[in-house]
Amino acid sequence: MKELTANSRELSGPLKEEDRISLLQLLILGLQHTFTMFGATVLVPLLTGLDVGVALFTAGIGTLFFHMVTRGKVPIFLGSSFAFIAPIALVVKQWGIPAAQGGIIVAGLLYVLMALLIYFLGREFMERLLPPVVTGPIIMVIGLNLAPVAVQSASKNWAIALIVLVTVMVVSVYGRGFFKLVPVLVGLIAGYAACLIFGIVDLKPVQDAALFAVPNFTKPELNLAAIGLIAPVAVATMVEHVGDMLAVGATVGKDFVKDPGLHWTLIGDGIATSLAGLFGGPANTTYSENTGVLALTGVWKPQVMRVAAFMAILLSSFQKLTALIRTVPEPVIGGISIILFGMISSIGVRTVVENNVDFKKSRNLIISSVILVIGIGGAVIKFPGGIQLGGVGLAAVLGIILNQLLPRE
Repeated sequence: MKELTANSRELSGPLKEEDRISLLQLLILGLQHTFTMFGATVLVPLLTGLDVGVALFTAGIGTLFFHMVTRGKVPIFLGSSFAFIAPIALVVKQWGIPAAQGGIIVAGLLYVLMALLIYFLGREFMERLLPPVVTGPIIMVIGLNLAPVAVQSASKNWAIALIVLVTVMVVSVYGRGFFKLVPVLVGLIAGYAACLIFGIVDLKPVQDAALFAVPNFTKPELNLAAIGLIAPVAVATMVEHVGDMLAVGATVGKDFVKDPGLHWTLIGDGIATSLAGLFGGPANTTYSENTGVLALTGVWKPQVMRVAAFMAILLSSFQKLTALIRTVPEPVIGGISIILFGMISSIGVRTVVENNVDFKKSRNLIISSVILVIGIGGAVIKFPGGIQLGGVGLAAVLGIILNQLLPRE
């Protein structure tokens, strides 16, 4: 067990679960993770009409519950799921937030049903269902699907985005000791300082915000039409969950499908989503951005994510601090996202390489080609009742089907 002190000059490898750090260092790393997850977490409620404070609160309690269920072994932060944006926005507009909450609760319970199925069929079932030839391309799609978001944000001001990008790269490559662990935070600070110098930060929201306010919690209600629109999305997000677990495992060199077990991670994610629905927050998910931060910073200590969860809960009530974080300009987030999202795709490439997937075989080429094109191309299949399956979810389903149908040599 190594101990990283404030005077450390070198960091020999990533910061793992068993490594000890000071309380101040733990808080700084937790703050970095909170900042990285903040933008995506608050974007979903902003687009759907849900309360931002409730979203932060439910992301925090959901993450803590996930860590409790998985015995604190998986370095994951749960946040608002983008996959649910369209149906939640539609339900909120037609029937209100309480109706959407009912749909979110049921979606979370579907995770639990899948977890029970996996538990009784065994791990071998998942290995046959999701071999590296399927999971590698799925992980690539997760990162590449996010690439346009990064470029769009960075293009608002490429000069600022490049300042952030270069700062993150310099700290990651040339940083020493604890400083090497916080490239995202240093990049954020450098970019924000540049924005202040160029006068492109609007601090008025901070001045107008109240110092303290309790999030606007609401009670759920049962609406079968709303449940029919929202709950089926869980099919796609469960596949994404598996992809994220594989990506995180590949990043930190652990098999989380085996320990603590995919059934436990699904239960943690599912119940966290149901808890979010109970309070009035959006459905939770295992963030792809989380994987990018793990790969970039080398901070694999799950305790850091729990600290980030506590900070998210505190932020849900301290409105001025929340408003200050929301003033971070898009180009700053874009500069960081270019690296984070690229690293996710790179992990997918590493998955197929390390597992010696033979692309001389036609079946492997076909499976990966379909997953990549369908996942990145934006293909969507629409079902009656407004239900649709697309993106990573559709690509994963097709990849799984092809892997079962195409003959093996």
